[in-house]
Amino acid sequence: MASQKIQFAKAEMLIRKPIDLVFQAFINPKITTKFWFTKSSGELKEDEKTEWTWEMYNRSISVVTKKIEPNKKILIEWTNYSDLTTVEWNFKSLGENSTFVSIINYGFEENSDKTIESVRGSTEGFTLVLAGLKAYLEHNIELNLVSDRFPKGIE
Repeated sequence: MASQKIQFAKAEMLIRKPIDLVFQAFINPKITTKFWFTKSSGELKEDEKTEWTWEMYNRSISVVTKKIEPNKKILIEWTNYSDLTTVEWNFKSLGENSTFVSIINYGFEENSDKTIESVRGSTEGFTLVLAGLKAYLEHNIELNLVSDRFPKGIE
């Protein structure tokens, strides 16, 4: 029986900043490194591969940008949680200074305990990413949420 891609993770949040700034926060690693990963091989560009690194976890992954619709959508594929999955960001302007961001990670292969753990981890991770983005863009505070998620000494 062929496996089906049926599971997804979702995180959403209102960011009280203009849509162009919120969108650029995920395209431009000079901004993204303030709230998510620590290094990047460059900006996201359609049909190109980008390397993201979390130095505190000694982990790097490659992402392939499939689609960029400025101020509307970013679509990437990555191998995270051992499955090749798709991550989709959708941006909706709610006035001059408010943007609603929705992040959906889908394409998990199995319907098993491993998949449930992957979906849970992705949901938690993207919730931290959005909270860190909100604090950084709205208040210029780097909360270190991603780096503090798995501190040394905690299994």
